[in-house]
Amino acid sequence: MIEGFTSAANWAALLTGEGIIVLLSLSVLEVILGIDNIIFISIVSSKLPKSQQARARYLGLTLALVMRVALLSVISWIAGLKEPWFSIGDFPVSFRDMILMAGGVFLTYKTIIEIAAKVNGNDHDSEHSPATLTFRNAIIQIVLLDIVFSFDSILTAVAVSNNLIIMVIAVIVAVGTMIFFSGVISDFINRHPTVKMLALAFLVVIGVVLMLDALHLHIDKTYIYAAMGFSFAVEMLNMRTRGMAIRKGKSK
Repeated sequence: MIEGFTSAANWAALLTGEGIIVLLSLSVLEVILGIDNIIFISIVSSKLPKSQQARARYLGLTLALVMRVALLSVISWIAGLKEPWFSIGDFPVSFRDMILMAGGVFLTYKTIIEIAAKVNGNDHDSEHSPATLTFRNAIIQIVLLDIVFSFDSILTAVAVSNNLIIMVIAVIVAVGTMIFFSGVISDFINRHPTVKMLALAFLVVIGVVLMLDALHLHIDKTYIYAAMGFSFAVEMLNMRTRGMAIRKGKSK
């Protein structure tokens, strides 16, 4: 049973050693789960004029925070979404399954289109080319994925703690951290084409994982994030190697 903000026991539990550890652990976990969210927002916002990119990122992440807190306020309803609505043969389908499938298909399709554009040389750098996306359409796309990622985030929070106060604070800390670092992450991704391609590949994997989850084929995302971290570390070494080669070439 998850009690609300008026529960004295919840506030008391927050101030215990165990409560603080759970809060810190859940905050870190929420930040990790938000990586795919911020990568998608960074890539979508890069299609806007330079003057609108920061506003789109901040608005997208703020909406993500609002959605997560709103969903936490109806946590009992969220838990009920895992109950089957109908069956296809012997396969039960819940509202959560439909949301994850729709989100996975949208994310995979959108990302593959972006990869194809880059591979075919049709990608547009918004800093040097006309905008390829309106601000309104960018926010709509961000909101659609925010909804999917928010469900994933909330269900993870429920699995870690049944203290609503801890869950809300962890979500606020996580999204606040993402907002603080969003500019740096976005600039880094868009400044390095190979890192951007790696980020796009990561989003395709996340989209496929969402679809598999909708089919009740659960894959631990820890492995996905570990693989992403390893690939990123290798790319950092490659970038350093290329940079040293360029500096040596200039010094000759």
